[in-house]
Amino acid sequence: INCGSIPEGTIDSELFGHEKGAFTGAIGEREGYFGAANKGTLFLDEIGNLSYALQAKLLTALQRRSIVPVGGSKPINIDVRLICATNRDLDRMVIDGHFREDLLYRINTIRLHLPPLRERRDDIVPLAQRFMQRYATIYNKVGMTLSAEAEQKLMALPWHGNIRQLQHAVE
Repeated sequence: INCGSIPEGTIDSELFGHEKGAFTGAIGEREGYFGAANKGTLFLDEIGNLSYALQAKLLTALQRRSIVPVGGSKPINIDVRLICATNRDLDRMVIDGHFREDLLYRINTIRLHLPPLRERRDDIVPLAQRFMQRYATIYNKVGMTLSAEAEQKLMALPWHGNIRQLQHAVE
């Protein structure tokens, strides 16, 4: 789930679900992403984009291992493995008062730092080749490959948009 792509007014419902009549347009019950991921894994991308208020709700859900759908009153037990990602510096956000320190401790069990693509230049060509294969199949252009000149040009770019930028360039 990309936390940055869900509007602030609906993210509660998206994550935790809602009851019928909880708000205008809630014509039935809806299971949220946490309920759907019960006994499995939920990936929250761009967790640094969550509002401070929603961070508190997320922390409560993680601590209690239960959620309450919007408009509901009964907690629903959940067992979810949570994986979070962000391109923001959460430690800096905590210092600046934009991210809850207690939530950071809760989600920061294992931290993986993936350097930007411009710092892993050896990955550029293999990734580009993989994307080329994928898009050649999708667009029925089987047999397309990157020329040596194209590979050199790809290696020369700074890739500020990281892998997504590379992927779109190859497409």
